[in-house]
Amino acid sequence: MNEKNRNLFLRVGSAVVLLPGVIFLLVKGGLWSGALIGLAAAVCVAEYYLITLRRLSPAAYLGIGAAFAMPVFPAWQPASAAELALWTTSAIFLIAWTSQLLSSSLETAVSAAAQLISGFLFGALGLTALSWLRQGPDGLRWVLCTLIVTWGNDTAAFFVGRRFGRRKLFAAVSPHKTWEGFAGGLAGSVAGMFVAKGTFFGELTAFDCLIVGVLTGIVGPIGDLSESMLKRTYQVKDSSHIIPGHGGLLDRIDALIFNAPLVLLYARVVRGLLS
Repeated sequence: MNEKNRNLFLRVGSAVVLLPGVIFLLVKGGLWSGALIGLAAAVCVAEYYLITLRRLSPAAYLGIGAAFAMPVFPAWQPASAAELALWTTSAIFLIAWTSQLLSSSLETAVSAAAQLISGFLFGALGLTALSWLRQGPDGLRWVLCTLIVTWGNDTAAFFVGRRFGRRKLFAAVSPHKTWEGFAGGLAGSVAGMFVAKGTFFGELTAFDCLIVGVLTGIVGPIGDLSESMLKRTYQVKDSSHIIPGHGGLLDRIDALIFNAPLVLLYARVVRGLLS
């Protein structure tokens, strides 16, 4: 088996193994989905720290633990989830700076403190929004919409970019991404919302589909490019090797991390579906 076929086999195999369990826990909701999303946040933060800091310090482990807790809060204590998230973020801010103040590496202390905070926010905030979305009315359907627009964008961008791509989008960050692929991904996000409307979320309006599709079609690629910029800055190919054939978890859900707060905001403010 050549390398290309081996990678394809690993990608398909890992998806077949992991996806049913993920969907099952999302359907279960409550603490089940909160813990699942919390685990994803913890892994993403750990990957970010290993890219930027190269090792996991005691402060980094606290950041990873806090990242796990953040998406659990909306399922565990929905009434006080926002307050708990605020205090948790404040604690990480204090821990990051205090740990570096006490370190002996003054030359790297400020950048390390910034990365401890940035990594926690990068991995925890978007997935906390996804967990919050799941706990609200019609939460599962909104989460599925978020997944569909993200995957629809990624899939359409890949195939359209490969077939028609000519003009580079951000060559310095991601040399294979093109404006044609971006346009295809945007169409894929909008189409994904209309598929959701036609299959399981009939209450959505055409306006909902267009607005959420367009906005996520813009914001999702920003998340993808941001993670690419992170990896290129630190000269790593994948965020980790935790998923066979796919690389790291952060590689797989970078766009989702950026899209989830946007969908939560739309569902809460425009549709008024979340308390």
